[in-house]
Amino acid sequence: MKLTIDDVRSRFIKHFDGSTGSVYASPGRINLIGEHTDYNNGFVFPGAVEQGMIAEIKPNGTRIVDAYSIDLKDRAQFSLDDEKGPSASWARYIFGVCREMMALGVPVQGFNTAFSGDVPLGAGMSSSAALESVYAFALNDLWGENKIEKMELARVGQRTEHKYLGCNCGIMDQFASIHGKKGSLMRLDCRSGEFEYFPWNPKGYQLVLVNSCVKHELVGSPYNDRRLSCERVAEVIKRHHPEVDSLRDATYEMLEEVKNEVTSEDYSRAKYVIGEVVRVLTVCEALEKGDYDTVGEMMYQTHYGLSKEYEVSCEELDYLNDIAREEGVTGSRIMGGGFGGCTINLIPDELVAHFKEVVVKKFEEKFGKKPIVIDVVIGDGARKLC
Repeated sequence: MKLTIDDVRSRFIKHFDGSTGSVYASPGRINLIGEHTDYNNGFVFPGAVEQGMIAEIKPNGTRIVDAYSIDLKDRAQFSLDDEKGPSASWARYIFGVCREMMALGVPVQGFNTAFSGDVPLGAGMSSSAALESVYAFALNDLWGENKIEKMELARVGQRTEHKYLGCNCGIMDQFASIHGKKGSLMRLDCRSGEFEYFPWNPKGYQLVLVNSCVKHELVGSPYNDRRLSCERVAEVIKRHHPEVDSLRDATYEMLEEVKNEVTSEDYSRAKYVIGEVVRVLTVCEALEKGDYDTVGEMMYQTHYGLSKEYEVSCEELDYLNDIAREEGVTGSRIMGGGFGGCTINLIPDELVAHFKEVVVKKFEEKFGKKPIVIDVVIGDGARKLC
């Protein structure tokens, strides 16, 4: 069931003083291809989705933020002047955005807020980026005297992850949530910040997510360890090739040169990333020609790399990928940071209904629980609703 303004407004009225404020929305995202390339300054190819976060906000004339999470049925208060902030992780996203907006000179004041989301948590659709983006956009709208441009709002969300949640993420998730446009995917150069919209209206194909319902948590060592692997290899390559500042600049040949100077694990991680940078550009060229077979093959190659080289898959996701191949799905891969979440599947129209039926049946038989099937509709980015 789609989340509505009324769902949030009714709770806001109940938990605060009965009055209403302004309502904002920001979406989660899918990423067609380009996983773990953003923090390596490579290319990504995301799009915003219809699911996201909706927040109602009303200034309260104090320096206190009083926040209510509708989904968690939890409430937190914090002072804008408290450098430590709240302990609840969900509240730290809001706190971090407030502090980062203030650091940019936005005179944020205290406010009451309630929020809810219909992005599946832990599914790799970036519910956290949607939360950061809805508040960054809202605070800019409410208090930004000199409006901050969209890319900087995305960086506010990224810095929030880094400084207040301990996750050294790239920029893709926040970028997609802020910049999304209905009916378009976006190719982002994560080094330059340049991006281009690509119309997404594939003739004869649909995008479908299959949520394994294996929850992932990117905060902590698994995600950050892989980023460190990439940085170590890039540093070694740079000694031989000074023009290489990140793995985005490296080639397979350069990696082979330093194979004996890095650990086998770091080598494997770097091999995946170098290949993924190439795959994103290959997919962009294929889409311009309407060549969906090539798009699909690149998706399968990405899954293999994420599973065997980057090692961020799990048994459930690999099984979903196997089913997709068996059933003739054009392309399928892990989507998101990994360690659980969804696969994204590019499916010919005539196979969609059959695939949905088969994947639910087989997955439930093997793992004793049903996956959640989600049709992808590409939607707009952060915005004010009322």
